[in-house]
Amino acid sequence: MKKIAIITIHALIGWSLCGAIIGIGFQFTTEQNTLIIHAIGAPIIFGLVTRNYFKRFAYTSPLHTAYLFLGITIAMDFFLVALVIQKSFVMFESILGTWIPFILIFSATILMGKYTKK
Repeated sequence: MKKIAIITIHALIGWSLCGAIIGIGFQFTTEQNTLIIHAIGAPIIFGLVTRNYFKRFAYTSPLHTAYLFLGITIAMDFFLVALVIQKSFVMFESILGTWIPFILIFSATILMGKYTKK
């Protein structure tokens, strides 16, 4: 249970920081600029979270970690953001706002995991 909690906490930290980019960005700039900043920031954030996870814990392989981090992120976006906050699935129609960051989060997690494990 401790290992699952540590992995989940790391994923939630990454997801929360990405959410902060969106929340702050929408207040200070356009939607398009916010989504671009989020697409750039998401892999950086998850790269740093992954680095911390592998330096301190490394309970899973880089590939499994990427699946877990992305799965938790998608679950939070689906169940909390889409269903509860927005009451709409429109966010999943945005390639720049959702799908590109998901791909970059997955990629950054694998790459940083492989780099850090060495």
